[in-house]
Amino acid sequence: MSDIVFSSRVFALQKKFSLTISRGVRHISENLIVFLSRGDKTGIGEMVSSSEKGWYTEDAISALNNYFDEHRNISSIQETWQDLFDRNVSPPAMAAVDMALWDLVGQELNLPLYKLWEAPLPCHATSVTVGADTSELVKERIGYILAHHKPYYLKIKLGLPGGVDNDKELFSAAQETIRGQNITLRVDANGGWSLKDAIHMDQWLSQKSCDYIEQPLCEDEIDGLPFLFKRRQLPIFLDESISFSKDIPVYADHVDGVNLKLMKCGGITEAFRIICTAKAHNLKTMIGCMSESQIGISAACHLTGMLDFVDLDSHLNLINNPATGTSFIEGIIRPSPLAGHGAKMILPSAEI
Repeated sequence: MSDIVFSSRVFALQKKFSLTISRGVRHISENLIVFLSRGDKTGIGEMVSSSEKGWYTEDAISALNNYFDEHRNISSIQETWQDLFDRNVSPPAMAAVDMALWDLVGQELNLPLYKLWEAPLPCHATSVTVGADTSELVKERIGYILAHHKPYYLKIKLGLPGGVDNDKELFSAAQETIRGQNITLRVDANGGWSLKDAIHMDQWLSQKSCDYIEQPLCEDEIDGLPFLFKRRQLPIFLDESISFSKDIPVYADHVDGVNLKLMKCGGITEAFRIICTAKAHNLKTMIGCMSESQIGISAACHLTGMLDFVDLDSHLNLINNPATGTSFIEGIIRPSPLAGHGAKMILPSAEI
């Protein structure tokens, strides 16, 4: 078998609407696109950089160049994942390699990934995220989303510095904007609430036809999760507190479900472990995204037939998407019929 050739390119991806969450405002993302070529096939993967988390593009390029200088003949995706993990390569850099390897193998076997895994096709509609700090902006962004995408679910980012009164105003603005339409609202607090605020907002949102709450508690008060869980009116999902499958047993008795993200867990290989571990603990499963383009979304999409909830929408908010891949049909993110994960580069002017 011929050697694998590694290369990469960096893109600056501009959002149509800035994303406001509890930790700040995001206008642009720096994404590293990884190419792994063997023979006449090339697998593509993606990393989303984050200075907040210490996930730097330059570090990833250096680590991956060194790795593939030493490892040109790769036969096991699982062993490669573990090797990168043991070398302390950042999770999103691992994810880029992992999804590129799966893409490459899928192409070599001429199978879309969901068929390679014998997984069901996606059947759950995705949430489309609304992150804004004023009710006027919430209404504006929802109006745009309804006009262009026609979603069944909207996820409203709360837990903002303005406090629970501002959160209520934002949620109420969303409700007003969708009135009369068949759309369900969900909430992601991104760890922005104290235990007191989380208890209060859970009770308030339960009277507003909210579907669930994601990551309600701030990191300093996560020990209060058992107290909140016993009193909850709405299902609670954890996101930021769960990175790898080993994290699930710590919280399994105090949540209803977990949100996995390829950037957090290092790719598809660990995502399978998260799904299996969550199901073994009778937890619901969700997959989310972290500013990926069509590349990361395409890779994640092939998993969604095995999951309960889907939040794969970051590519819908990009001005300069560097790839083609999934389609958005009746609220569902559907995979390309092409072999591998199906994303293909279109190389816009976003390249750095």
